[in-house]
Amino acid sequence: METTKLALVSKILLFIIAGLFIGSLFVPMWQIDLDAPQYPEGLVLKLHANKIGGDVEIINGLNHYIGMATLHTENFIEFKILPYIVGAFSLISIALIFINNRKFVLAFFATFVLFVILAGLDFYRWNYEYGHNLDPNAAIKVPGMAYQPPLIGYKQLLNFGAYSIPDTGGWMLVGAGVLLFYIVFKEFKLFKKKQII
Repeated sequence: METTKLALVSKILLFIIAGLFIGSLFVPMWQIDLDAPQYPEGLVLKLHANKIGGDVEIINGLNHYIGMATLHTENFIEFKILPYIVGAFSLISIALIFINNRKFVLAFFATFVLFVILAGLDFYRWNYEYGHNLDPNAAIKVPGMAYQPPLIGYKQLLNFGAYSIPDTGGWMLVGAGVLLFYIVFKEFKLFKKKQII
């Protein structure tokens, strides 16, 4: 009879995954870098699990001229609930060590993938609204121009180059996802070649 219990290495990895989830709460998860000739040192927006950091006031000042809404942590419900979600993922990772059943790990991995997809869609919506819903009375108006930052990667916005990439916390979540996939891959022996008898 095939066992559903986890291997020791999987349990160790689940403990590491729990640490990655918790650790991601204490460092920025995402960053948007802005480069322009008038700001040779660059500007950066740091998105933490619970707040917006970086050069927020300067960016808000620039946004005012082109009609974009200013950015304030309290305007986003995501910053209120995200720490609880990530904290719950960490607790579940620890609980799975004691539950000791690979099917629960598979369900957890599927839940995490769904979370990543929904978070990506929400981030895109957030960027879209801020880049397209412009004040018609703004001092600077460029017909047909929107200022939506890229979801990930690079985009030119007038004289600013915008780079949207994961920060330390984001890479920690990527690492947690990769390790979870590895556990599922090994526990379920995915893509294992069938032996010919």
